Amino acid sequence: MSETNMKNRSNKKRRRPLTEREKEILRKRRAKRKRRLLIRRILVILLILLLLVLIFLIGHALLGNLTEDDMDSGNDNAKKSTNLSIESDSSIAEETDTYPITITVSSMGDCTLGTDENFDQSTSLPAYYNSKGPDYFFQNVRSILEEDDLSIVNFEGTLTEETARADKTFAFKADPEYTKILTGSSVEAANQANNHSHDYGEKSFTDTTEALQEAGITTFGYEDTAIYEVKGVKIGLTGIYELATHEGCSEMLKENIASLKEEGADVIIVNFHWGVEKEYYPNATQVSLAHTAIDEGADLVIGHHPHVLEGVELYNGKYIAYSLGNFCFGGNKNPSDKDTMIFQMSFTITEDGVADSTEADMNIIPCRLSSTTSCNDYCPTPLEGGEAQAVLDKIEKYSEGL
Repeated sequence: MSETNMKNRSNKKRRRPLTEREKEILRKRRAKRKRRLLIRRILVILLILLLLVLIFLIGHALLGNLTEDDMDSGNDNAKKSTNLSIESDSSIAEETDTYPITITVSSMGDCTLGTDENFDQSTSLPAYYNSKGPDYFFQNVRSILEEDDLSIVNFEGTLTEETARADKTFAFKADPEYTKILTGSSVEAANQANNHSHDYGEKSFTDTTEALQEAGITTFGYEDTAIYEVKGVKIGLTGIYELATHEGCSEMLKENIASLKEEGADVIIVNFHWGVEKEYYPNATQVSLAHTAIDEGADLVIGHHPHVLEGVELYNGKYIAYSLGNFCFGGNKNPSDKDTMIFQMSFTITEDGVADSTEADMNIIPCRLSSTTSCNDYCPTPLEGGEAQAVLDKIEKYSEGL
């Protein structure tokens, strides 16, 4: 061995023997370390056991719910099967319960919401419009019209700014804003087939149609028919102008009724502009056309133009009111006969169609075209007491022999 190695070896420190005290301390440390390790192992085992218990409980709960759900599902399926049968029966019952359906339609005569340029403008309908506003005119009948399902007027005149007047004795027009008179009082439809619909030329007619339609009012007349739907019932509307061709208009009448049937109309109402002015009884042409209309499928026939009331006829289970007279009429500042009416008809629709009308379905509301007897203030007003009965008596008289 070299001298250098000998030196290095001699320079290393030698371990001294542990004393008894040091040995005791060392034993205690080792024992403490073992206890800690044992406690940790026990805690880990306990934690594992706890997790296993939790897993078991959760699994048991889930399994129990699944079993209950299966049972409930079975019960529900049984219930649904029973309920399906009940619901089917209920559905059928509900569909059956929709019938019968009853609708009420109010019809009124000539409404000329304007004036002739040659009239005294200070007493004209527009003068009242300017001073009292659009809601003035129907104020006394508004509540009646609000209660029905459809209110129809014969709109006799034009709403236009055209100035080229037709060459005729009377020509009526007003500003298009006069539609507010109707819309503010629950009037939903207007017939335009009459002898004043073109008073300022063809454009005045189209202007009027557009103004009414833009205001939400259903228009009809001549070859144009309309369907108004309420309570799921389709009401077919057609207006026939008889004065030019008389019974020659029957072809258009038949075509229009057929068209409304094709469109699915449940109820068909025909308006005729016909007859002779100031005549209280219908002529043979009126009677013939009215009967034809009903034979072709009309459920109600309404007439106007004579400017006075005419009789009412029941024909084959359907009513014909031959003339309703004037209503809100700007064509005369003081008519000698101011009697008018609101003719109401209630229709009952069943699974088999429209039931035949009876006297109980008809309601005649006697009115005067003015709220006063001294002049025409363009405010149609229901009559009461003796005045109302007098109008009803007249209608009954005019209906004799029909």
